[in-house]
Amino acid sequence: MASPAAAARTLRLSALSARTLPAARVAPDLRHWRNLTVRAATEAKKLKSIDDLPGPSFPTTLYWLFVKGYADKSHLLQDVQKRLYGPIWRSRFGPFDIVNVATPELIAQVIRQEGRHPVRAELPHWKEYRDLRGQAYGLHVDTGQDWYRIRSALNPKMLKLREVAAYAHIIHQVVGDLLQRVELLRCRSPDQSTVSDIAAEFYKFGFEGISSILFETRLGCLQEEIPENTLRFISAVNDMLTLSETVVLFPRWSRGVLPFWSRFVQAWDDLYDVAQTLINRRVAEIKAQICSGEQTEGMYLTYLLSSDKLSRTEVYISITELLLGGVDTTSNTLSWALYHLARDRTAQDRLYCQVNSVCPDRREPTTDDLSRMPFLKAVIKETLRLYPVVPGNGRFITEDEVVVDNYWFPKKTQFHLCHYAVSHDEAEFVDAELFIPERWLRAEVSGGGSKAGYFQHHPYSFIPFGVGVRACVGKRVAEMEMYFALPG
Repeated sequence: MASPAAAARTLRLSALSARTLPAARVAPDLRHWRNLTVRAATEAKKLKSIDDLPGPSFPTTLYWLFVKGYADKSHLLQDVQKRLYGPIWRSRFGPFDIVNVATPELIAQVIRQEGRHPVRAELPHWKEYRDLRGQAYGLHVDTGQDWYRIRSALNPKMLKLREVAAYAHIIHQVVGDLLQRVELLRCRSPDQSTVSDIAAEFYKFGFEGISSILFETRLGCLQEEIPENTLRFISAVNDMLTLSETVVLFPRWSRGVLPFWSRFVQAWDDLYDVAQTLINRRVAEIKAQICSGEQTEGMYLTYLLSSDKLSRTEVYISITELLLGGVDTTSNTLSWALYHLARDRTAQDRLYCQVNSVCPDRREPTTDDLSRMPFLKAVIKETLRLYPVVPGNGRFITEDEVVVDNYWFPKKTQFHLCHYAVSHDEAEFVDAELFIPERWLRAEVSGGGSKAGYFQHHPYSFIPFGVGVRACVGKRVAEMEMYFALPG
């Protein structure tokens, strides 16, 4: 997640031209991958090693990043390097030594060997901060059984659809505030119709929505005057994530010389302090309700506090980390969905007719209504395919050696799953640069029933929320926020 300005820099407007859609293509057969296992060590000698992989030299990487301007366009660099080096290549920069894979078949091979307790990437600077402050490690730093225990506690109320449906009413309230805010800004504009920075409003909407669920309180992000503590919270999130990308590049001896580490620590301090204050406030409310004999009701935070599966310090850091990933997906996707709907009147009309037929007279949709709005879901999916918030996913394999393609890799190999390059590959998605929501719909067949549409694709060619046991824990909440907000 980044600030609205930073998020805007990473987005790409393509010059799109109309093309004829080709005939159906058959999805790849995955059966031959299902029994993939790491080969014996003696057989590994017959395979190539990481040193045999092609890839850019360190000076070439510096040239691309800072001369060619790919430092803030890493998603586009995936395509460049894939064309030069093929679907699997090695890249080294600073302390990082990474194996990049950029086909769905290779991604599938990595995921199927990730083990029971996979790691996305090592975050030594996050761990260093936790040790400095004596805090729990949390979902992004803990590994092995400790990570699994925390993830198991977080999953049920976030990933089960019937549980997530309980958050619908609070999301509708936040959507209502967003619509009022947009209407106010339109009335204030010179032409009384234009909102100059809608992405910023979606960012505040995303922040308010996920905070309302996690902290069970409204932060006031969409108010005329945003509370000081909320502004501090938003600023701390932006600063921490921005500095996190910088701090990790410098050796530890530079901590007292360069300003980045102290600013990184201060951002985490502010972030943690506000989160801890909000959680403690809710704890006090629950205790007061119990003392007065009232029934204790709540949502996600109340569930975590009452489950006794996590310590209080683990609740502090887990809620904070869930917030970090719960903003950009919503704001980024809604901004681009509206952009494409504004350019495509046919898609816009089709979406309006579908929403209006299911929820006439601007009735708020329920979670059951969403099952009757396939085109709404298709619009969101297609936007996520074109503009995934995170262009790649990491896997740091810690449990076993790994064989990918005809290469053998030892434990502690860092893989980069280049899903942006895959989702823009013409071999996977016909007319890959075009906005075609219909590619996600099932085609009606004569005699009733339906079949998969003619845009079939490999299941690992579209993984905007990650995949496997380390997939985004907040996926369902983010989807519901977008489904409710876009028709508004």
